[in-house]
Amino acid sequence: MTASSLRKGANLPVDASAVRVELSWADGSGGPDIDASALLLTAAGRVRDDGDFVFYNQPRHASDAVVHRGKQRAAGVLTDTVEVDFGRLEAAVDRVLLCASADGGTFGQAPGLTLRLLDGAGGGELARFVIEATTETALIGGELYRRADRWKFRAVGQGYAAGLAGLATDFGITVDDAPQEPVPAATSAPAPAPAPVAQPVPPAPYAPSTPPPHAPPAPSPHLPPAPPKGGRAHTGQAPPAPAPAEYPAPGEEALPVDLRKRLSFRKEQVRISLEKQGAAGLTARVILVLDASGSMSFLYSKGVVSDVVERMAAVAAQLDDDGTMQAWTFATNAARLPDLAVGELPHWLSLHVRVGEASLFRRKKPRKGLKDGQLDMRDIGIQNEEQKAIAQVRTYVRENPSEAPTLVLFFSDGGVYRNAEIERELRAAVPEPIFWQFVGLGRSRYGVLERFDTLPGRRVDNVGFFAVDDIGTVPDQELYDRLLSEFPSWVRAAGQAGIL
Repeated sequence: MTASSLRKGANLPVDASAVRVELSWADGSGGPDIDASALLLTAAGRVRDDGDFVFYNQPRHASDAVVHRGKQRAAGVLTDTVEVDFGRLEAAVDRVLLCASADGGTFGQAPGLTLRLLDGAGGGELARFVIEATTETALIGGELYRRADRWKFRAVGQGYAAGLAGLATDFGITVDDAPQEPVPAATSAPAPAPAPVAQPVPPAPYAPSTPPPHAPPAPSPHLPPAPPKGGRAHTGQAPPAPAPAEYPAPGEEALPVDLRKRLSFRKEQVRISLEKQGAAGLTARVILVLDASGSMSFLYSKGVVSDVVERMAAVAAQLDDDGTMQAWTFATNAARLPDLAVGELPHWLSLHVRVGEASLFRRKKPRKGLKDGQLDMRDIGIQNEEQKAIAQVRTYVRENPSEAPTLVLFFSDGGVYRNAEIERELRAAVPEPIFWQFVGLGRSRYGVLERFDTLPGRRVDNVGFFAVDDIGTVPDQELYDRLLSEFPSWVRAAGQAGIL
């Protein structure tokens, strides 16, 4: 294809399977810091979710079709690059907007601003568009669009005075500059500090003695033996799980009455779910992992995640004698949160995670309004990198061994794209005393998390997965039945395999 110099509004067909889009300007002019970006739009002219925005804080689309490569400097010119692979673009994507933002000035202060379209394979120049700008702080330089199964390029040159956030908002990206906190699911009244009260300790589950040489492997000490076929379990082998009212988790007495009753009822439902699996008396360390990628912001702001936290606290309170969960959150990066003790339930999430902080584009501005010990969600980005959280949890379990097995409750709303990296982490975790229970929160593209159960070559199946459209509509008993449907059988298998 012969290179074309385009005027604003002109278009041309693109006969290439992939393209590089280079935005360049004069270096050393004292102008603003400029960043290229891309928006993937449907035929309705909107993004499907925040994952369809590719920029410096989210440099790769989940499909790998659009990648932000970053800046290079050469011969007095700065260049920022975005690559687009047409073969990887999903059928729902009708246009790719090629955008830019200026931080610390306007585009009028950036001499020589030019957008070049290059063949992604050979590197030859397909088109060049010199952009004229004055007071704009964001702009759409051009667009790639689909016409009759063929891709074309149009020179746009449309400016925005409201910056990148203003541009992105026009196409459906969620931007919330004001710090928000989720509405606590239980009560708006702050919980009083728990008084030091001595708690009775539940009896330890039955632990068989060390077997003699050549004896068949003993059941895991964390799970009573499964009943023989056609018979009943020997109830003398393991004491029944204590009733929630007899053995409240530390801190429960500090909860508001309605929340304390709800927690007690849910603990009983957890006990029933375990009993259905022949696992009454099972103990475990429980770890919670919460997706905090950009598409989750709605679930945080509407209190859905707060409700999930409360419901998972009942699992920890029933399985773990100290009623405490370790917790992580993740997006582009992973971060450990303070341990969740039931006495903090009404406000644990809002105390430690500043959610709704979606001013993700203002990376150079100071963060205001953070409370002591609170995690700013901008520190972990908005992209999906599940493997980083998996790796951190594995390291924690390895460095903090426990006699009980570990149950990881891992919540994500989809958009999984690091399939190879996630599979490597989960395969490496097979010989470790960890069961990974993944729960999908209503979106799609769960990738390897959904397929892992069918992957061969593992000593034991260490992963469970299910997805729900709206977790708030799933009754507690059904949710706990699904959460705990595979964990007890893994405990048995891991015990037989010598993992536990």
